[in-house]
Amino acid sequence: MRALRRHRRTLPSQDPNDPGYRRLRYVRYCDDFLLGFAGPRREAEQIKSKIRAFLREDLKLELSESKTLITHATSQAARFLGYEIRTQHADTKITRRRRAVNAAIGLFVPRDVIRGKCAAYMSKGKPAFRGPLLHDDDFTIVAKYGSEYRGLVQYYLLAQDVFRLALLRWVMETSMLKTLAAKHKSSVTKMARKYKASIDTPDGPRAGFQVTVQRDRGRKPLVARFDGIPLKRQRTAVIADHKPIMATVRRNELIHRLLAGQCELCEGRIGLQVHHIRKLADLDKPGRPERPSWKRLMAMRKRKTLVVCEACHQDIHAGRATAITRT
Repeated sequence: MRALRRHRRTLPSQDPNDPGYRRLRYVRYCDDFLLGFAGPRREAEQIKSKIRAFLREDLKLELSESKTLITHATSQAARFLGYEIRTQHADTKITRRRRAVNAAIGLFVPRDVIRGKCAAYMSKGKPAFRGPLLHDDDFTIVAKYGSEYRGLVQYYLLAQDVFRLALLRWVMETSMLKTLAAKHKSSVTKMARKYKASIDTPDGPRAGFQVTVQRDRGRKPLVARFDGIPLKRQRTAVIADHKPIMATVRRNELIHRLLAGQCELCEGRIGLQVHHIRKLADLDKPGRPERPSWKRLMAMRKRKTLVVCEACHQDIHAGRATAITRT
């Protein structure tokens, strides 16, 4: 009886080769799209040919043959927006008396992405300090490492194997501590002991690193954290951070502008946040009157970050008009 039950679990509950069954799903983001097709390969190739003809004849575009691949979802993984997508199969995973995992689509973190991200913080195969950050304050160093780590982890929290980013966490943590140790001519152990802290998370307290800068006039202290994100899948995860700028100079260092305690657009002092851009070229060329005030200010200062209040930050992301002074 046990042998028969084990054998039954290996058999599909429906006919996977049903000649009359087809299903097609389509998803697109900008110029990147993905088709999920249940059917024979020859029909998948016909669909690809029709897409190629439509792009060429109607849109005057060429289909990239090197990027437009036909992959078998069970034995191969498709790449889409930085994720690996494939069909799952597990005869031993029983949920509510059925094999709920079989034929379900899963999102996974690509292994080469983890290796590539780790390589940015390594030298000769080991975590290394970041030279451009040695002249920054401890607050800025921890804040930048924490922002980069959070941005990447929050993007891959949809993946079922997000726990694999634990390797990246260790590499970035060691690189950060080596940077602090090189700055103070100290050791990694002493830096870890100095800044180690317990960070509250929705899943309970978690060990991490924290730098606190006290401010006068009864204002809340500035806090920079690294880690504090459980590597646990979240189906409704959203991206909350932008990619920070790793290199800074003393006169533009973020902590000095935050300690000033006011919005650089409206001079407000409530709910200060930092707006990031990827590169100065995103601000367009200077002198164009249609550019919003915050872009003109960043282009004039040649700065990729802007300290703003919560209201101005929401106006920037919503595309609403902002003024240098707010009444």
